[in-house]
Amino acid sequence: MTSRRQLWPFAALSASYFAHIGFFNPYLPLWLKDMGLSLLTISVLTAVQATTRLFAPYAWGALSDRTGERVKLLRIGAGVAFATACLLFWDWSPVTLGLVLLLMFSHTSAMMPMSEAAMAHLVSQEGSFDTKRYGRVRLWGSMGFLVTVFAAGAWFEAFGMQHFPGWTVLTLGAVLLSVWWMPDIREWGPQVRVHVPVLPVLRQTPVRWFFVSTFFHVLSHIGIYVFFSLYLDALGYSKTMIGLLWAVSVAVEVVWFFTQSRWLPRLPLSGWLVVCSGVMLLRMGLTVAWADVLWVLLLAQTLHAITFATHHTVCIALISQHFPDRLRGRGQALYTVVAYGFPGVFGALLGGVISEHWGLHSVFVASALTSLVATAAAFKVWRLHHPRGVGAT
Repeated sequence: MTSRRQLWPFAALSASYFAHIGFFNPYLPLWLKDMGLSLLTISVLTAVQATTRLFAPYAWGALSDRTGERVKLLRIGAGVAFATACLLFWDWSPVTLGLVLLLMFSHTSAMMPMSEAAMAHLVSQEGSFDTKRYGRVRLWGSMGFLVTVFAAGAWFEAFGMQHFPGWTVLTLGAVLLSVWWMPDIREWGPQVRVHVPVLPVLRQTPVRWFFVSTFFHVLSHIGIYVFFSLYLDALGYSKTMIGLLWAVSVAVEVVWFFTQSRWLPRLPLSGWLVVCSGVMLLRMGLTVAWADVLWVLLLAQTLHAITFATHHTVCIALISQHFPDRLRGRGQALYTVVAYGFPGVFGALLGGVISEHWGLHSVFVASALTSLVATAAAFKVWRLHHPRGVGAT
């Protein structure tokens, strides 16, 4: 049994990494807007992060599966990302800025898949994924996000967006410190040269439909990840209120991750996929129809506990089942590529075109439609696992 002390470094990495994401993702579009860039240019630059998720996670994941040196690779990635972030202080053209972001994201986009793979090795007992222990570690990431999304919003409201590069360097510095705290463990020795192919797993019908459902589910979230802050800003919400609305969604994440072991056993994992996508459809409907009504928008943000936190845990558990041991790194990487890479690029670029022509409101209409597709695909996964609607996955 893994001791609590062994999991603290993973909690620190989760907290620092998501503290970085907590300010960077919500406020990157506003920083770019403050630089005078167009909506289309902003959407292209925000899509750079998702673009790196098309290749970087799998490359790093395959290397970590082959060597077992996940912690050393995390340290290299964090070091390069920190050094690259220092370049954001310079006044670059949009193209050069895109290259800087490309280099930085190439080293940060694989950090969570490798960390999740290493942690899954510690929290899995006899092939069973311990959602309670996983949740207690992952909630520190939500708490890190919660602190910076609110604090950064208040800071930028008071002092302006020009401090965005400083926040980036500070938070990535914390990530760098946390990965050096992690124990320098190796999951297997260099003498073991067994190569386990991933293609036979991908040929399984339930696995293919699982990836289809996650693609469309996360695609539905792109409206939130990329355009939500811009949407609220256009509706007249202050940066402090924008930070508060982001913070609400993450606060409910913390509650869910802390208590999820009580609720997850009540449905099979594939059943939770259907619930998560169905609730996503409701959330997008509320955001489309009543974004100007604060209490309704707050209610929609609380649904993040289901649409993200629940969905993420369920996906990590299913990935651990389908991609065990030497497939773990590539399984987590494929999840990042399919569920966050392709949807991120497609959603950001298409969302930019849609918003330019029909306004930011139309992005969330499109998100409602993709969440409907995600629900149908998730239902297909559930039926494949439960042909007669019984049993558990």
